[in-house]
Amino acid sequence: MREHISVQYDQELESIRAQLIEMAGIVERQLEQAGQALLRQSSEPADAVIAADAEVNRLEVTIDDLCSHVIVRRQPTASDLRFILVTIKSITDLERIGDECSRIAKMALDLAIRAPISTRFPEFEEIQKTVEGMLRDVLRALFRVDTEMAAEVIARDKGVDRTYKTLVARITAEMEQQPGDLRSLLDLLWCARSLERIGDHAKNVGEYVIYLSHGYDIRHQPLEAKQREALGASHDD
Repeated sequence: MREHISVQYDQELESIRAQLIEMAGIVERQLEQAGQALLRQSSEPADAVIAADAEVNRLEVTIDDLCSHVIVRRQPTASDLRFILVTIKSITDLERIGDECSRIAKMALDLAIRAPISTRFPEFEEIQKTVEGMLRDVLRALFRVDTEMAAEVIARDKGVDRTYKTLVARITAEMEQQPGDLRSLLDLLWCARSLERIGDHAKNVGEYVIYLSHGYDIRHQPLEAKQREALGASHDD
């Protein structure tokens, strides 16, 4: 009986991991397609992003239910419990990234029917590539429990914040100079905000990876302390 329960328990954990990987893959594609829709002002990738949102939401609910079941029925301890808690937190951030991608896609659809103006702002390609890389790397760090990579992703969020501030300043200046483009410029401003938030969510997952590996919470600490603790603890292992 104990062996049977143990096999069931392992299967439940593996199911959680498999569906987390599936959800992560969908969200990663959403971000890539949202960037294509915005930079090219194309409707096809935008439609794909919006269509995928329902599946992301379904997976969030399914994974959350599986995690709750394991906590109640199996009473996991130590590393298994940390894995489940990190999964619950991560799917929330992934779902929110999916929401931000959908917002970008919807605004890209509006922009596609107007005169293209996103090409005036090369910072969009910069911030898009940065957050895509952050999400890709932090998911790799999550599934490999790689604290060094997680800490490096956390550090990259500062660059996203700088680019975002530059974009806001430039778009605001354009609003004053080109009032006829106000609607499109407002859409771009909200797209920039969504990309900045995606960077924040990727950083959050990086912090969860460090908790998963070492069992301590590095949120609300200065960046240097986060890196020092993450890298130091990794080298001590």
